[in-house]
Amino acid sequence: MDVAIVKYNAGNIFSVVNAFKRLGIEPILTSDPAVLQRASHVVFPGQGEAGNTMSYLRSTGLDKVIKSLQQPFLGICIGMQLMCRHSEENDTDCLGIFDVDVKRFNPSVHSEKVPQMGWNSLHQLQSTLFNDIKEGDYTYFIHSYYVPKCDFTIATTDYIIPYSSALKKDNYYATQFHPEKSGKIGEQILKNFLLND
Repeated sequence: MDVAIVKYNAGNIFSVVNAFKRLGIEPILTSDPAVLQRASHVVFPGQGEAGNTMSYLRSTGLDKVIKSLQQPFLGICIGMQLMCRHSEENDTDCLGIFDVDVKRFNPSVHSEKVPQMGWNSLHQLQSTLFNDIKEGDYTYFIHSYYVPKCDFTIATTDYIIPYSSALKKDNYYATQFHPEKSGKIGEQILKNFLLND
């Protein structure tokens, strides 16, 4: 099994590398299109800002590579948001894999802090990605923008409003939460992803 992690100008990538190492997988961190296309599984993680990141992906051609891949593909956090059509973060056109727009949380009371930071529960689980995960299990989030519930939603979380905490279309999966920071639950989700072929 060859797991490739997309190398680009985002933070938090090495925690994903280490999460796979804990599963006994030595992932390849790469921006080489040929290596990404040959991999059995591709992961697109990170923390960052949508506009600068999309500019980087376009300048390197990684945007076209990502949209061409046929193997199981997992976007995490900003990776998930960039897989959508458009983000309100700096009015950014994104990859368009998921035909839905990314919105900014709009708190109405002081207790609703943005970004959402910390543990929150998963609901309405609808994919093999969540095999052996229970309704209400907790994962780790840190984000100011969210994807509304839509036709691609395979899990929801409630913070200010109910939103999509995971998406799926064809070979493309995405999570708003960080499985690599989510303990045993996140480890199981990564294992489930690797069982897809």
